[in-house]
Amino acid sequence: MPEEPKHGSFTHIEIPVKNKEKSKEFYGEVFGWKFEEVPEMEYTLFYAPDPPHGGLFVPEKDQPSTGVLNHINVDSVDETSQKIEDLGGKILVPKTEVPKIGWFAVFQDPDGSTQAIFEATPRPEE
Repeated sequence: MPEEPKHGSFTHIEIPVKNKEKSKEFYGEVFGWKFEEVPEMEYTLFYAPDPPHGGLFVPEKDQPSTGVLNHINVDSVDETSQKIEDLGGKILVPKTEVPKIGWFAVFQDPDGSTQAIFEATPRPEE
């Protein structure tokens, strides 16, 4: 069984795109990425040859359409969100559930860089 990502390691990358089909063709041909549609989220997962993997999404009108959003693995979104705020950061998107996968929150560090934190749903012991 693969080792779970540790607190502080990158776990997921999101790339905003204007045209998902064109982007899938580009990244698939250039890097060999495989794709899986998540229709209920209007989202496309991508699988790179090695993790971290990620997703392609078309930003809403009020979202920036440039830049990559890195997701950093944490033990607790709640505790880490509090620590971010205590140290001068700002929570932009509060804790949000991704059903059967986990929770995320988007934050801005004190210097203005935007990232996300991610807490996986505990997996049953095997």
